Amino acid sequence: MTESPAPTPAIERLTCVIPAGGVGSRLWPLSRANAPKFLLDLTGSGDSLLRATWDRLAPIAPAERTMVVTGISHRDSVAEQLPELLPANLVTESEPKDSSAAIGLAAAILELRDPDAILGSFAADHVIRGEVLFQRAVMTAVQAADQGYIATIGIHPSHPATGFGYISCGDARRDLAPFDVYDVTEFVEKPDAAQAEGYLKNGGYLWNAGMFIARASVLLEQMALHQPSLVASLREIAAAWDTERGAEVRERLWPTLPKIAIDYTVAEPAAAAGKMVCVAAHFDWDDVGDFASVANLLTRGRGSDLAVLGDGAQVLSDASSGIVVSESNRLVALVGVEDVVVVDTADVLLVTSKSRAQDVKNLVNRMKVTGGGHLL
Repeated sequence: MTESPAPTPAIERLTCVIPAGGVGSRLWPLSRANAPKFLLDLTGSGDSLLRATWDRLAPIAPAERTMVVTGISHRDSVAEQLPELLPANLVTESEPKDSSAAIGLAAAILELRDPDAILGSFAADHVIRGEVLFQRAVMTAVQAADQGYIATIGIHPSHPATGFGYISCGDARRDLAPFDVYDVTEFVEKPDAAQAEGYLKNGGYLWNAGMFIARASVLLEQMALHQPSLVASLREIAAAWDTERGAEVRERLWPTLPKIAIDYTVAEPAAAAGKMVCVAAHFDWDDVGDFASVANLLTRGRGSDLAVLGDGAQVLSDASSGIVVSESNRLVALVGVEDVVVVDTADVLLVTSKSRAQDVKNLVNRMKVTGGGHLL
């Protein structure tokens, strides 16, 4: 009697999906619609955040199992930065519809290609240091996903950050891994300073890094419990994706999809239903959400230093700290200013402080309604 072939190991069924969307409005005027933050080098490494993400995932999944979901206007830039990316794995959105649609479409395509596929979603614009620890965390999450759970990866907080969401962890799941895997009891929105201090002091809370690992079919089934029409449309788009009807179906259905984050369609409901687990990871992580984050990354947290970013940036400083980002050939001179943010581009000069860096988004929102859209 012929023996059945051995099942494919879970890690070999993993496809890494890189959602590459969003402008990063808190990083304006450096990050703009035609040059979003994931296409920029914000670490001074010489590589964009997208390129660094691809390289980080390469030891986990080969090119044939790595997919990028991006806006159609960024298709060429993504392809240029990632020449290894297979055309069949470059998925474009005609208009942004948030993470449920982006990740859900990738899941629907993968489900058709392989009913046992495991999807891992990793943002294109985050910075991670400690790549061996990252790889171990992903492999642990894949094993949990293979058991039918939706897994996420949480980061041990190094300080009481108010710019990140948090994950509340429950019981240890030693049936899934010897250590570092916990039930997720709740996802918590960005806290105020007092709450963040409490989370750090009391323990049991991790930063939410927005990484999700699950069987593609399980993720879609969970999403369908709360957004059945969304999932039905995504599966219809996926069914036609590689056919000559693909463009027609996509253009007909994509504009009708709701804009909703995957946190609300998958993560929070799955946690409430006891279907979500978290791998507590030990690598350094930052979502590079504003210029204060960029400054901290470049100075390795030394707040008394002045960070400088930009090829050929000319900066003269005396007793100053913060960050200068320069895309011009002008000399930027600072005297006696602490925690300053200066961003000098060809058409915009931004000056603020690290403590108010998050508020740059407010300026962007005002410009959208006051006729400054051409600068965005």
